[in-house]
Amino acid sequence: MKVLIVGSGGREHAIAYSAAKSDKVDKIYCLPGNAGIAEYAQCEPIGAMEFEKIVVFAKEKEVDLVIVGMDDPLVGGLVDCLEEAGIRTFGPNKAAAILEGSKAFSKDLMKKYHIPTAAYENFTDPEKALAYLETAKMPIVLKADGLALGKGVLICNTLEEAKEGVKTIMEDKKFGDAGNEMVIEEFMTGREVSVLSFVDGKAIKTMTSAQDHKRAGDGDTGLNTGGMGTFSPSPFYTKEVDEFCQKHIYQATVDAMRAEGRPFKGIIFFGLMLTEDGPKVLEYNARFGDPEAQVVLPRMKNDLIEVAEACIDGTLDQVDLQFEDNAAVCVVLASEGYPVSYQKGLPISGLEKFKDADGYYCFHAGTKFDGDQIVTSGGRVLGITAKGKDLKEARANAYAATEWVQFDNKYMRHDIGKAIDEA
Repeated sequence: MKVLIVGSGGREHAIAYSAAKSDKVDKIYCLPGNAGIAEYAQCEPIGAMEFEKIVVFAKEKEVDLVIVGMDDPLVGGLVDCLEEAGIRTFGPNKAAAILEGSKAFSKDLMKKYHIPTAAYENFTDPEKALAYLETAKMPIVLKADGLALGKGVLICNTLEEAKEGVKTIMEDKKFGDAGNEMVIEEFMTGREVSVLSFVDGKAIKTMTSAQDHKRAGDGDTGLNTGGMGTFSPSPFYTKEVDEFCQKHIYQATVDAMRAEGRPFKGIIFFGLMLTEDGPKVLEYNARFGDPEAQVVLPRMKNDLIEVAEACIDGTLDQVDLQFEDNAAVCVVLASEGYPVSYQKGLPISGLEKFKDADGYYCFHAGTKFDGDQIVTSGGRVLGITAKGKDLKEARANAYAATEWVQFDNKYMRHDIGKAIDEA
């Protein structure tokens, strides 16, 4: 098979790594890719939102399967364009990707189908949002309705902060058109857990659990980012929690989307909060999480291509999804200053140390070639992932491996997976 991956981050590198292991695959392309993905794939400088060029490229290369990794092209309808051209594609179409594309839609869906989530209200008028805040309990959460690179969520501890947040999202348009509508929801407390799942329109098979660290600084301080690290599995995701979620959240979401005439095929990412009142949905994503994919996919025993094809063909119920009985931790190496401003083009050394290191992975997020030299080209540069027999060993291995790689202004959190010690 010839496989084409759309995207350029650590998630797409993890997908390329998994696809390369498949006996069914003998050629991988990636648009636009990065310096790490180039180890497995032929990368071409076509952007993820250049739909016409992607379709033409896929037809020219006689691609058998396209995997769309990123949220923007999914929400924008790339899958529809590819399918109209007769190209098999793994990922939700535009009608289904609204599950991530509009937080207002997903909150209304959960309310309608009694899927547990935080109490909320939707607003398109900033004045009405401000009036609502006067009666609301603090702290409170403000969410830009649309896609905002994982950064369009503000947690406000005081009424003054919340009012400023409304201005930031709806008036200053810090997140662009994503802030045309806004969700204001109650602040939930508890452990956060991420559960990724494969979906074929009717059936759902969940992957092993994970937990992300969104804040830029140690101790969950600083600005929200795309993710500074993650671990899998979560010790807080118990058998009892899983049984509840399978019944009241996972299958319920798939059934709700089908009932709405928006059958979902691809990946649903469930962001959960384990509250005192039971598990509740924080958010949905319509693709692999990043960096969750970097700890989940290396632990998956199944052939990713076979599972993706089962999702497309509606035969997922015949798949026995299995994961290794171990653990993995990913620590993101970022450029100092991320997520605000940071330098690019800095040479990276030490990458060759991962070549023969079994159970250690270096997933490229923001890298490119400058001649033969690999240099930084983004805020999140690399995801250093390591396995271990348990979470503590995996964490120690991952942090040890962060020392193998060097570049100027290298920055990371030092407490990824620290919650493991409290479990």
